[in-house]
Amino acid sequence: MREGNPVSIVGAGPSGALLAILLQRRGLEVTVFDSRPDPRSSSGVSGRSINLALADRGIHALKQAGVFETVADAMVPMRGRLIHHRDASRSLHLYGQRPSEIIYSISRHRLNQALLDVASGLHAVAVKFEHRLDDVDFSDGVAQILDLRTGSPQSVSMSPLLATDGAGSLVRHRMAAAGLIECRQADLEHGYKELSIPAGRHGHYVMPHDALHIWPRGNFMLIALPNIDGSFTATLFLAKRGPVSFETLVSGVAIDDFLRAEFGDVFALMPNRVAEFQEHPTGFLGTVYADKWNVGGSVALLGDAAHAIVPFHGQGMNCCFEDCMVFDACMQPGTTWESIFERYFDARKANTDAIAAMALENYLEMREHVAEPRFRLRQDLASELERRHPQRFIPRYSMVMFHHKISYSTAQRRGAIQSRLLADLTARTATLQDVDFQLADREINRLLPPILPTPGRA
Repeated sequence: MREGNPVSIVGAGPSGALLAILLQRRGLEVTVFDSRPDPRSSSGVSGRSINLALADRGIHALKQAGVFETVADAMVPMRGRLIHHRDASRSLHLYGQRPSEIIYSISRHRLNQALLDVASGLHAVAVKFEHRLDDVDFSDGVAQILDLRTGSPQSVSMSPLLATDGAGSLVRHRMAAAGLIECRQADLEHGYKELSIPAGRHGHYVMPHDALHIWPRGNFMLIALPNIDGSFTATLFLAKRGPVSFETLVSGVAIDDFLRAEFGDVFALMPNRVAEFQEHPTGFLGTVYADKWNVGGSVALLGDAAHAIVPFHGQGMNCCFEDCMVFDACMQPGTTWESIFERYFDARKANTDAIAAMALENYLEMREHVAEPRFRLRQDLASELERRHPQRFIPRYSMVMFHHKISYSTAQRRGAIQSRLLADLTARTATLQDVDFQLADREINRLLPPILPTPGRA
């Protein structure tokens, strides 16, 4: 790696744009290619993206890159989950116990625009839209880029080529087809459709806007995240096939009957529900696994291209931004691109596997368990144990969402210990007052060494 060397990035989404900013700070010349028109000159593609949840890991990355302030005004804070039960009652489950333990709803389109504004304004960064990657020749180290506006092909030296081209990454598929990596895509049996809840009169929110709304219904769920204009982006997660599924809900009458029966308290707030349900595509949900992320020192996969995950822990974008930070930290002067790629893989693989597993587990929690009294008891106990042992017992959700210094793999490992402890402590109890806290204290001190510094100490 030498300053001034050209680097090509395929994919100008949030990850590609953030990566370009970080590479430019390293003194590298960067060209970013994307087949889309410039998203800064369009309003985005309706119905094709889930609102993003920005948490501590993503915020830390944006701050480190010096771009957080450019997106701060597009963020809507959410302090917990607002559960909408079948009987139309509601209950708020706070994400954490501290004022800072909140997550933020942000439009992917708005975030992408802001990052592109910063990246394209840097003197050593060129962003070329409507330029599609057509082919990759790994033996020659050359990628073929097609200018979609003129039809002119362009040969680009992979010195190197960094792929941030998403879950359906063409680069990853080419690597696998050439036998250079082994990868698989585990599709979820459920898909999603994006619906909208417009703002009320004078742009007012029609529901509380400081929470992520969830309608858990067992085998499916609806969620809604607030937008800065007073509207909400709602997303229905439902089986793709089966008796109650996107396959069977086709007619306007069937769609309306289903939404009215299952989500009665929000039904009237979605005036375009049937048209959106029928017109918006059914989104794909799945996890990508690859045994390698690079080909020598010429090509590397980052973000969703390497390890796409399902969105149920709100960590997809946060994980990708953390990828960029780790990749940047691996770029020590005098090292080769191949050693950078391998160091990055070694640092991230176990962690991306961990968050992929936790995201899948969180889907069952969100659509089913959050409505159960036993789940609520364990959550209340977890909060109490965190108050008693703030350096040792940190709920897994909090470790993932609010502590960027705690790795995903550590959160998964400690979370498993804590989950067993919570189950044991509540096995024969009905209320928090029935818990044997002396036993809890002994087990926490035995099983969970301190992971956070004592307040007041470095």
